[in-house]
Amino acid sequence: MKEINKESKVDEIKISGDENEVKPCGRALIPFLVFVGVYLGSGIILQARGVEMAFYQFPAPLAVVIGVMSAFVLIKGDFNEKFDTFIRGCGDSNIIIMCIIYLLAGAFAAVCKAMGGIDSTVNLGLTYIPSEYLAAGVFIISGFIATATGTSVGSAAAVGPIAIAVAEKSGTSLPLMMGCVLGGIMLGDNLSIISDTTIASTRTQGCEMKDKFKLNLWLTIIPAVVTVILLIVFGKPETTVQAGNYDFNIVKVLPYLLVLVSAVAGVNVFIVLIAGIIFAGGIGIFYGDLNLLAFSKAIYSGFTGMTDIFLLSLLTGGLAEMVNKAGGISYLLVNVQKFISGKKSAQLGISALISITDIAVANNTVAIIINGEVAKRLCYKYKLDPRRSAALLSTFSSVFQGLIPYGAQMLIVTSFASGKVSPLDVLPYAWFIYLLAISAIVSIFVPFSDGLVRKEPWDFEHQTVASKVLKANAAE
Repeated sequence: MKEINKESKVDEIKISGDENEVKPCGRALIPFLVFVGVYLGSGIILQARGVEMAFYQFPAPLAVVIGVMSAFVLIKGDFNEKFDTFIRGCGDSNIIIMCIIYLLAGAFAAVCKAMGGIDSTVNLGLTYIPSEYLAAGVFIISGFIATATGTSVGSAAAVGPIAIAVAEKSGTSLPLMMGCVLGGIMLGDNLSIISDTTIASTRTQGCEMKDKFKLNLWLTIIPAVVTVILLIVFGKPETTVQAGNYDFNIVKVLPYLLVLVSAVAGVNVFIVLIAGIIFAGGIGIFYGDLNLLAFSKAIYSGFTGMTDIFLLSLLTGGLAEMVNKAGGISYLLVNVQKFISGKKSAQLGISALISITDIAVANNTVAIIINGEVAKRLCYKYKLDPRRSAALLSTFSSVFQGLIPYGAQMLIVTSFASGKVSPLDVLPYAWFIYLLAISAIVSIFVPFSDGLVRKEPWDFEHQTVASKVLKANAAE
């Protein structure tokens, strides 16, 4: 145990944000600015030219590569030394774990889709939702699908067309129905155990997904309930029609429930995802939707579908390590800390940083990866629980990702309306997202969501929950 303690103290020094360790250097941040500038600039230019999904045309990993190239040019030192630093950042254990989870999450989502899991879940809900509660039902279905699959974009593509058709048939306002879909998918993106947002926020802060889920659940539940009530009262359709009888198979919903329940119960995320993949594949083979070859192809399709975020995380890890060693992170911390005096202002600072970054890059996972190291250092300097930081990173990146008119989620949802509705028409109806932002801000000053943090405090010396340290000591 003494050796573990010694290693933990060394790690703490690296994380604590001690500006004496590396001399702050503003110039070292330029490669990050190049990355963001290329990514953001290309989106603005393409948007001005009327290109569809403008902010998603230029590959984000390539933008990182350009940032890395600028780092090799601008950061002083021997090329071999800089290359070693870059590789060390790419190979950081948190980055590698994050990337492997991405692959497994992609495989799970792809297998579930191939065996009809998404269609069955959507159709199950729409079959039993009374017509007067269609808007609230679509919000709930969107939230469940996004929570289960871990993808807001995929959930928008799955639920969006059906929601639009139901709205037109029932006489429900199209912008309102789109606001329901948008709110639901961002609820799931923020809450899901297997979403990119959760994976990035927990790995960068060094905490467990189930703990972040519990904190986020308390931030989310009140806005969700209020949204459902508002939709029941104000979201009634002009005409009364049946939503329709859709084909579904309740068994095909079970893999999602398995992953959700087992992950929240604290089962290792790798075991959860592998079990989910095998279970979903077994159901698909049993019902004839898949054979072994199709099952294998679905898994690989899920892997390849995560290529962008995999490369993005890997390369950004290398870039961040170069910037960190050159003093860029220390420079940012020195300046951010001028406005921070304690835990509350640290939370406000982290929330502001992630919000501004997401508005700039239009990608909540990218925004989290960029700000993860700064947020973690602020946590250790001001003794802010990293689980709380992870919850804020996830929540505020999801809030602004859902609201920006040029975000993928908004663009996909509105695309199903064939030009009848613009993103600006939907914004007034994104009720849940506004309520979520209010809930998160209030929680900074009134810590109503921090029951877990108080019950199981964080041990900053050992970088884990205090109860685990006590168990380890008792085991000796």
